[in-house]
Amino acid sequence: MRCAAIVNNKKFPKHVIKLKICRICEKQFTGGNIYCANVCYKKSRVRHKPEDLIKSLKHTYEKLGRVPAKREIPELASPCIYAFGSWGNAIKAAGLEPNRSHEHRMYKRTMTKAKDGHSCDSISEALIDNWLSDNEVKHLRDFPYPNSGHKADWAINDTLFIEYFGLAGDSPRYDRDMKIKKKICEKLGIRLVAIYPQDLYPKLNLNSKLKNLS
Repeated sequence: MRCAAIVNNKKFPKHVIKLKICRICEKQFTGGNIYCANVCYKKSRVRHKPEDLIKSLKHTYEKLGRVPAKREIPELASPCIYAFGSWGNAIKAAGLEPNRSHEHRMYKRTMTKAKDGHSCDSISEALIDNWLSDNEVKHLRDFPYPNSGHKADWAINDTLFIEYFGLAGDSPRYDRDMKIKKKICEKLGIRLVAIYPQDLYPKLNLNSKLKNLS
């Protein structure tokens, strides 16, 4: 029976249930919907006055000191998209400069300064760089991989690299480069800490990901 179970498990692998986070109430749920229940869906469609949304966007900008990412504030993003047609349009309506869009992010970059003066390619990278600075972790930007034209987003030393794989799954070229970097690290014994969007949004969760950097 045990052997039969092993064979059946290989032929018919069990599906891994993926949990999602509701954009309104932030509860975890499963399924193909964006919201956990109709109540949250209806809340996302509540009409807001454009002027009130712009006021909220400007307040968030002043609070963060930068243009917010859509995934940071889903409770504001949904009504903004509904009112203005897109998140980028809402940001422009507030008189701010949009971050990279999904359609152009492989080609256009919004250079952002981290607290320590490092140039980052996105708000997401700046969040990680700022965490390193806030936790007094010495780090280098754009550190070259050995015998390769690739560069690591951050290096703590020559045996510990940190990468933000923000576009994983969006582009075959990007995924190919990501695999090459992982193989180089595996071959040379370099510890690679991989960070993904779910580690940053909707809540910053870097403490467990970046602990014990030594």
